[in-house]
Amino acid sequence: MQAPILELSHLSYAYIQHENVLSDISLSFFPGESVVILGANGCGKSTLLKILSGLLHPASGTLIAFSREVTEKSLQERTFLSEFRQRIGFIFQNSDAQLFSATVRDELAFAPLQAGLSPEVTSERIQDIAELIGITHLLDRPPYHLSGGEKKKVALASVLSVNPDILFLDEPTNGLDPRTQYWLVEFLSALHSSGKTVITATHDLSIVEDIAERVIIFREDHTIAADGACLPLLSDRQLLLDVNLIHTRSHFHVGAARQHSGL
Repeated sequence: MQAPILELSHLSYAYIQHENVLSDISLSFFPGESVVILGANGCGKSTLLKILSGLLHPASGTLIAFSREVTEKSLQERTFLSEFRQRIGFIFQNSDAQLFSATVRDELAFAPLQAGLSPEVTSERIQDIAELIGITHLLDRPPYHLSGGEKKKVALASVLSVNPDILFLDEPTNGLDPRTQYWLVEFLSALHSSGKTVITATHDLSIVEDIAERVIIFREDHTIAADGACLPLLSDRQLLLDVNLIHTRSHFHVGAARQHSGL
């Protein structure tokens, strides 16, 4: 069996003292997994992604990434920080929080240049990733002039420009039109098929079956309700009721939800 690529042990986090948004979380993630972290708004799933990606540090417990404990101190070591940032990519829920360069081309160049790639290699990398995602025609445009779907594609391209091993996505379909949602779901499936570890936080049940083999479901008290194979958990109506992902009148069915959403 493969060793975990990420390990959380008895991890807790609070934005306000004594008001945990994560409580005693222990999880392992393995190379090449496709995982959805599922739960109602406010359950702590976005906070978990930020801790896994080193953007936040736990109040207690440990995070091991690539066989090394991730702490504020370890991330101050240049070698480890460089490796960690190149192997992990984070797609924010709001693309405007992620895009800051004058043009899309500059946005895609930022991470490779920071990683020490030459301008020539960076230029080739930009062209390749722009063609892959279908944004070549946007390269010389300012990101703030783009539509929501275009911004999401640029944010994804900017992260993939350094070819990370693990991709985190926080509520990736929020605010997207049906066509872009469909494209994103298909693209995430292709990334997983290519060997990437893809970990997505969402409350959108309609996309889960298409992007996850494993599902981790959070309760509203910020603890884990279930962790297992996708279809059995999505078929457990009582579980989904208990964690406030469906309501008592809902007749949720994965296929029907996808058809209704246009996916």
